[in-house]
Amino acid sequence: MVFEDEAGQSLRPPKASTWARRGHTPTVRVPGKGSGRVSVAGLVCIKPGQRGHVFYQLRVHHGRKNERRSLSEDDYATLITAAHHQLHAPIILIWDGVNTHTSTVMRQFTTAHPRWLTVVQLPAYGPELNATESLWPTMKAGLGNLAVDGVDGIVAIWEWCGPLPALR
Repeated sequence: MVFEDEAGQSLRPPKASTWARRGHTPTVRVPGKGSGRVSVAGLVCIKPGQRGHVFYQLRVHHGRKNERRSLSEDDYATLITAAHHQLHAPIILIWDGVNTHTSTVMRQFTTAHPRWLTVVQLPAYGPELNATESLWPTMKAGLGNLAVDGVDGIVAIWEWCGPLPALR
């Protein structure tokens, strides 16, 4: 079983607690809105009796005009296919109803691989049913109060965060 979900991070870091000398409020300066975003799609793979696997794919958005702000059907297809090749097993893909997941292009991809790919659609709102939802707080925990100059800094932090095999 493979659970899929996506998350994103802009240059505005999530708020986190910190410390400072009494009377000196700590401040973190960050770039303004519209200067980029990182989107990530993650797969949590579970097989009873075996160790779980996590795969992810990043997409960097630099905030340029007419630049895609989210992952495309090709990004998802690449991620799913790469996970299939690494796992050497059929995939039961469980994901939500994001428009990219239910698009005609994605339906064509999923129906073109019936031997190794089965898709299960989650209900309209059920984050507690998706095992990948618990991945994002762990990844974003290292971004609290982080000030970087550009989206490439966020990518470097996310790639450093753990032993996640990024599929490119």
